[in-house]
Amino acid sequence: MLSTQSAHLRRSKTSQPMRKPHPGGGTEKLPMTEPAPREMRLMRASCRRGTAACPIRSCDQRGWKAEQPAGRWGGAGSPAPTLQCPSPGVLPPSLPAMAHAARLLAALAALLAAAATGDARPSKIGLRHRREVGGRSAIFNGENFVLEETDWYLLNLFRLWWHYGISFLRLQMWVEEVMEKFMRIYKYQAHGYAFSGVEELLYSLGESAFVNMTQRSVAESLLQVGVTQRFIDDVVSAVLRASYGQSAAMPAFAGAMSLAGAQGSLWSVEGGNKLVCSGLLKLTKANVIHATVTTVTLQPTEGKPLYRVRYENEAGTGSDNYDIVVIATPLHLDNSSTIAFEGFDPPIDVVQGSFQPTVVSLVHGYLNSSYFGFPDPKLFPFANILTTDFPSFFCALDNICPVNISASFRRKQPQEAAVWRVQSPQPLLRSQLKTLFRSYYSVQTAEWQAHPVHSPHTPLPRFTLHDQLFHLNALEWAASSVEVTAVAAKNVALLAFNRWYQDLDKIDQKDLMHKVKTEL
Repeated sequence: MLSTQSAHLRRSKTSQPMRKPHPGGGTEKLPMTEPAPREMRLMRASCRRGTAACPIRSCDQRGWKAEQPAGRWGGAGSPAPTLQCPSPGVLPPSLPAMAHAARLLAALAALLAAAATGDARPSKIGLRHRREVGGRSAIFNGENFVLEETDWYLLNLFRLWWHYGISFLRLQMWVEEVMEKFMRIYKYQAHGYAFSGVEELLYSLGESAFVNMTQRSVAESLLQVGVTQRFIDDVVSAVLRASYGQSAAMPAFAGAMSLAGAQGSLWSVEGGNKLVCSGLLKLTKANVIHATVTTVTLQPTEGKPLYRVRYENEAGTGSDNYDIVVIATPLHLDNSSTIAFEGFDPPIDVVQGSFQPTVVSLVHGYLNSSYFGFPDPKLFPFANILTTDFPSFFCALDNICPVNISASFRRKQPQEAAVWRVQSPQPLLRSQLKTLFRSYYSVQTAEWQAHPVHSPHTPLPRFTLHDQLFHLNALEWAASSVEVTAVAAKNVALLAFNRWYQDLDKIDQKDLMHKVKTEL
């Protein structure tokens, strides 16, 4: 049912004039400009404290996108589906077409950004928080464990201090400072501000410091604040390998986002986090086109631009004209099914670089605890194992639990057969599986391009590709996570709205903290 391209589209219906609706009140109240709910404003802070606040932070389905209601928007996605626009006869004749367009723009903002607002709360779509099952973690360097977690919080702090001094405190202070500035985006978006490029967005949050963080490495930034090289090699590198499959040479901004997610338990829902994505789509009551977008062509028109979108499916090919197009899929060098752009002068060039291949193997079997220095499997205490740069054939290993956890559920004992998830840069060879497991019943493998290969030399792309043509995934090249994608989605929705109504005072504004305080 899901396709390999994604674009959110608005059909051209501009035959009747109208005045711009007031976004703050009356019957034309637009949800995209309402003050952010308290749950949304506190979402990022709560996540950093390991509490159940962000319902999609650990979403395991890459590429989902919230869709629009009542079939008024369309697209084809990776894996986001497309939405079909109705024919002119579907619209009530008593409703001015542009007034209807205003509601559609409001719906775009509310639904593309549902993950960043209270609308994405599990209770809103009939989901419940998944109960957490405790488990100890450790970091393995290929020969022994360089750091082991215990069941006692104070003992864990003492071990960190004993091995690394106050580096862990300096790391936490650095991450907290970055995230405190990043959270400003929620306040800006609550007041309707948007940004046409990634650099403009980052500058509004942390000025030149945030932009510079995309051009220098995590290791360099942490050394400047007093974190020791040993702590970076043992702990920071292990976290980055588990989350991004990359080393401490990756850019500092993406690294800070990854380290922030490692400071507490991630939120999940019963049945699997993919239900958040399908639940949001169901909530929109969207009319889905099972098709793949192949080409976006600029049509020669007077006034506002018009885009013809071509798509194909098993039934054949089709095309429609749209006023606004939002590309919600990565456009990069390794994507063989990239959407083609025709009729644009200058040509649209959005190729950035490569994506990081990630392989996850689910192995049902008996862990080889001897490989980790525990000849007696009954004494093996860890459920999660991170690795430093060695061994190189796997990045992380963890004992996973079912997506539905009953009150009587318990983890398997170390000597029992359990389901282990192995994250690796390449598919595991039979010899490597035998290294990690004494024996196993089955192996299931999934391989995909998870996120960009973050490099300090990668230029920052723009959300605006053309007047009313936008690329949501541009922010991935600064940092890649579900929350960052939700922020990008709401930014694009606000950007489309502000540009459509020529509200340029809400785009790429400087000194927004002062402006927001003045508005309050």
